[in-house]
Amino acid sequence: MVSQTSYDHTRAYWDGIGVTIAGRRVLDLTGGWGGKPPSGIDHVVVVTHRPAPEGWDPEAPFHFVGGVEAAVARAQELAGDRLVEVAAGDVGGQVLAAGLVDEVRMDVAPVVFGSGRRFFGSVDAQHLLDDPDVVLQGNRVLHLRYPVRR
Repeated sequence: MVSQTSYDHTRAYWDGIGVTIAGRRVLDLTGGWGGKPPSGIDHVVVVTHRPAPEGWDPEAPFHFVGGVEAAVARAQELAGDRLVEVAAGDVGGQVLAAGLVDEVRMDVAPVVFGSGRRFFGSVDAQHLLDDPDVVLQGNRVLHLRYPVRR
């Protein structure tokens, strides 16, 4: 359950997404979403050096590519005038490091974990974000959007 403010904010964003770029770890953890992209997204581009999982339906709207530059190019082609979303983690950090990210969106909730994975994986350099152009408070969540400084 989320507040109406959070719903309105995320629904408008999700409705604009045409393609999600994710890593193989996310695909494996989710079971490939059963071969159907999540949240009504049209396509998923998976960055991996391994082939599609055994028994994978070749008609499923998933595209397996070997690097982040190829993933972004393929995603932009598939998305048309819709948004390309990049999952956080190692792939998100690689796309950010390659200078291929226009903005970073975060939803901050009041939970502190004792361990876990870095939001952008192992980023090897500093990347500056501009001041947030969206700061929206929901119920126990803060929605933020930062343009990436060029």
